[in-house]
Amino acid sequence: MRREGPGVPGGAVAGAEAPSVSGTGTGMATGVRETLRTEFEFELPRGYVDEAGTVHRRGAMRLATARDELLPLRDVRVRENPAYLSVVLLGRVITRLGTLGDVHDGTVENMFASDLAFLQDFYRQINAEGHTRAAVACPHCEQSFEVELAGSRLGES
Repeated sequence: MRREGPGVPGGAVAGAEAPSVSGTGTGMATGVRETLRTEFEFELPRGYVDEAGTVHRRGAMRLATARDELLPLRDVRVRENPAYLSVVLLGRVITRLGTLGDVHDGTVENMFASDLAFLQDFYRQINAEGHTRAAVACPHCEQSFEVELAGSRLGES
């Protein structure tokens, strides 16, 4: 097995475009180039308040890697309190929040509970389903379309 880059297969960089993917899932090539979206923007319902009193609401979260989910399990705080896992994990995958220079688990642990719940749900949406859109059909006319599940505010879609 050949590895390139600092712990990233193929030397890929977080947020970089994925290699092209051909096919429709049936094994037949169609020549369609598909890119993988790895970062998703969000807006916190309340906002993180820093030491200066500035409220930070808009941010971005990247897709989690297996490493992101495994490393926190070694953290002493997580071993002592398994509920702390989501705090450490979110501190790893939030790439930006407002004008903060660095987002880490200390930032997440000082967020309001409603913002933490929002981020936990957002994490599940982008990592479990792979995207934040769902295909639906109108119950009246039966026309198919997509809806965005990740609203900019808690409870929106």
